[in-house]
Amino acid sequence: MTRLADVTSPQLEALRERRPVALWPLGAVEPHGPHAPLGTDTLISVGTCERAAARLADPPAVVLPPLPFGVTRYGAAFAGAVGISEQILRGLVLDVAVSVADQGFRRLVIVNNHFEPEQVATLRAAAAEADALYLDLLRGRNARRLPDEFRRGSCHAGRYETSLVLADAPGLVDREAMTALPALEVDMPAAIAAGRTDFVAMGMDRAYCGAPAEASPEEGRATFETLADMLVELVREEV
Repeated sequence: MTRLADVTSPQLEALRERRPVALWPLGAVEPHGPHAPLGTDTLISVGTCERAAARLADPPAVVLPPLPFGVTRYGAAFAGAVGISEQILRGLVLDVAVSVADQGFRRLVIVNNHFEPEQVATLRAAAAEADALYLDLLRGRNARRLPDEFRRGSCHAGRYETSLVLADAPGLVDREAMTALPALEVDMPAAIAAGRTDFVAMGMDRAYCGAPAEASPEEGRATFETLADMLVELVREEV
């Protein structure tokens, strides 16, 4: 598995003769309950890209440095919501797509795990404009392969996301806080459709929903394998 930031220029020169794809992890810096790190979404994207890159040989894949900032406003009532605008996000996608093409990469593949509606809409449109691939986990066929909590839309810092963090960075989870949290069912898509645009208005007064106390590293590792499966399949089908 190759990370772009870790190789030398001559090493990349040798690799790009095989015209690798560029896997780009995206996320956000925002509150994930009292137990999970602000960088949860980015961590999940990085873990997915690195697992997929380890499997891809033809074409090979290179993991770009992650973009840790996204369009994030729903968590503004809590400490840690640091975001960028839709315009900046679009510009970054278009610029990076041009740059990686100029560097001899076969295709840019965007992997995002921050699902604020404005983030998703911007990435879908920018990916199409840039002729990049976008692993769209909210599309039906992908969402159906993920755990039930994700499919219900009650998974912000819940069992689904917390399990993924436990799989790759267990030291970043406050286990005492995690195990003390009661399950909180919030239909986030329905709340958003009803016009609620912040966590507090959705009933998430501690910036989480779902069941984080039920999270486990075993579930996280299994979910990462599914996410990597989908990314590998996208590359092999579309590149």
